[in-house]
Amino acid sequence: MSRRAVLWVAFVAVHVVVSVLGWVFPNEPMGDVYRVYEPWSSAYLNGGYATGWDGATGEAVRTWVGYVGLTETWVYPQLALLPMLAAWIFGWATTYTPAWAIMVTLVDAAAFAVLVGRGRSSGRTAAAWFWIAFLALTGPVALYRLDAVTVALGILGCLWLVGRPWLGATILAVATWIKVWPAALLAAGVLAVRRRLTVVAAAAAVSAVTLGVVVLAGGGARAFGFIGDQTGRGLQVESPVSTVYLWDVMLGGPSRVFYNTELLTFEVTGPFEAALVSAMTPVLAVAVFAVVLLGALKAWRGASFAALFPPLSLALVTVFIALNKVGSPQYMVWLIVPLVAGLVIDRRRWWPPAALALLIALATQIIYPLTYFDLLDAEPFPVVVITIRNALLVVLTVWAVVLLARVRPRRLVRPRVPVSAG
Repeated sequence: MSRRAVLWVAFVAVHVVVSVLGWVFPNEPMGDVYRVYEPWSSAYLNGGYATGWDGATGEAVRTWVGYVGLTETWVYPQLALLPMLAAWIFGWATTYTPAWAIMVTLVDAAAFAVLVGRGRSSGRTAAAWFWIAFLALTGPVALYRLDAVTVALGILGCLWLVGRPWLGATILAVATWIKVWPAALLAAGVLAVRRRLTVVAAAAAVSAVTLGVVVLAGGGARAFGFIGDQTGRGLQVESPVSTVYLWDVMLGGPSRVFYNTELLTFEVTGPFEAALVSAMTPVLAVAVFAVVLLGALKAWRGASFAALFPPLSLALVTVFIALNKVGSPQYMVWLIVPLVAGLVIDRRRWWPPAALALLIALATQIIYPLTYFDLLDAEPFPVVVITIRNALLVVLTVWAVVLLARVRPRRLVRPRVPVSAG
């Protein structure tokens, strides 16, 4: 069996196993799919009403949901609706949740095919194995979340940024309008790609078309509602900044874990929590700006795409995770894209951070879904695991920033001065 065939067998096996584990593992790792994606998207197909079942009577009920992103303020950018609607293509054969898994697997397969190619590149092969391993170690949350689609699109966009910058930037811009985090990849691309005006123009074109459609559909007032929704959130229990509150709860302090009924997430509260919530968004913005500034300096000094893009994109992504007051487990899959880019370019140099990311993925699955309710009760084992996971995430962030700082410009070739025969 060829190396490429082995990769595809592993790809299919991991997707099937992880999909099934979503039905086996505790704590509803597929919950977002059938609790929010399904009603949000079905409302667009049913005049604003979501169809469900009354658990007491067993009868079908219709609930007004509206049109998220248009008539209702939404936590996601408007193009997030596209994969949610796409899953219904397979709804004729099964229910929505398996249809979502099929849709994500097909999107992953398209990106995987481009990544593997003919299977002759050692760097691409290493990157493909890393992606497969990361999915297996992260578990169901790596497939049953909107982030799965943006990861596949992110890989495609990054692979095409140099040779086809218009196409690569267009895909990254679409991914950004599905979920905001690929903006970090776009920013890195603008700085690292020589044809940066093409990258900017493609991103601007996608944004203009998206906003134009939203405005024409009557959703202009809510076009950027996802920004205000995110900045107004509290400290989610899994975020790195919340770790100290979990230890306080475990040791009997005044902090506590509670359920935010509006955002459907568990958060922490305790001493100085309000001040910390207010400070985190500016701190994140300053840190991202500092990384962009450092990347711009390296680009101005002539750093190549191969040297600059992987550490810059990884630094932006890890900073966005490590300093975010929202710490959903699916955020960890964002690490896949910059590390795949690094492995494709220089697999030997990028295996150490990739291996560190695999440990982060494993710890994430232990936390969610396997021991999640124990974490909410601040039991020692999950608190220690999430502390280690968050510490590794900080280490990876520091590693990426240091590597970015060490990026050197291209060597200047000095012209030879002819020596006169005089």
